[in-house]
Amino acid sequence: MLKKLIALFTLCLLFQTMLLAQSNMTNHYMIYDAAQHKTIQLSELISHLQKAQVVFFGEDHNDAVAHYLEDTLLKALVQSNKPVALSLEMFETDCQAPLNEYVAGYISEKQFLASARPWNNYADYRPMIETAKLYHLPVIAANAPRRYVNMVHQNGVASLMQLDKLSKSYLPPLPFTEAQQAYQQKFEKIMGGHEQFNQNMFDAQNLWDATMANSIYRFWKKHKSFTIFQVNGRFHSDDKLGTYARLQALAPKLKMMNISCFSDAQFEHPDWKQFQNLADFVIITNPSVPKTF
Repeated sequence: MLKKLIALFTLCLLFQTMLLAQSNMTNHYMIYDAAQHKTIQLSELISHLQKAQVVFFGEDHNDAVAHYLEDTLLKALVQSNKPVALSLEMFETDCQAPLNEYVAGYISEKQFLASARPWNNYADYRPMIETAKLYHLPVIAANAPRRYVNMVHQNGVASLMQLDKLSKSYLPPLPFTEAQQAYQQKFEKIMGGHEQFNQNMFDAQNLWDATMANSIYRFWKKHKSFTIFQVNGRFHSDDKLGTYARLQALAPKLKMMNISCFSDAQFEHPDWKQFQNLADFVIITNPSVPKTF
């Protein structure tokens, strides 16, 4: 009973802290509901997200406001009546064990960071990991190990078939399906046009997507009552392509929502119409807020 009271008190204290932080950040983001063609408040966004089974938060990795919102939304989802899991592009599938051990409190943060190969900007994601640790939330190390992504980039996707059973266990079932044509066209565009297109590089991108989709799907198959909060670079889920499309193909009836969050020079007067098809919810952040790197 005492433990429950302490947990409840801690949750209330955290919620008050969250509200205070939000009051200091309110002027640095705007939220657009694409279905309703209007801007909404954070509380309204949270109400929508609580109805989803999987929420994709697509970020720019150096956006300080996005990182604040990610942890804010995760904490808000924890307060719903459904159990919550956190899924991250920033950790690779072969690092699931040290991630589990740290969240469970078995190992120190120093040991965790030494074993889990965190990104250089781990400080941006640490608040979510600490939230997960506090509330005993499962955390999914969703992404493909870098060494296999590099294999595909250097030697092609067929090279993955040479791997042994253990190595393949960190990847989606092979061979994975081809990406949608719209996704390839989008990839070509950011690479500078069709002449600059590199098939191995695109297949490496697809390996990231396929692995993350499979990681989420495998967790969902065993824990269908959960809301899964997936955080990734927004290219992986914008336009409902990439990881989003692959997960949708694996589980067509899964209720999914996506958020695209980025800073924009027109923050004061955004043209929401140009972002209409990016996501269910578009969050524009203030470009004057310093980037984290």
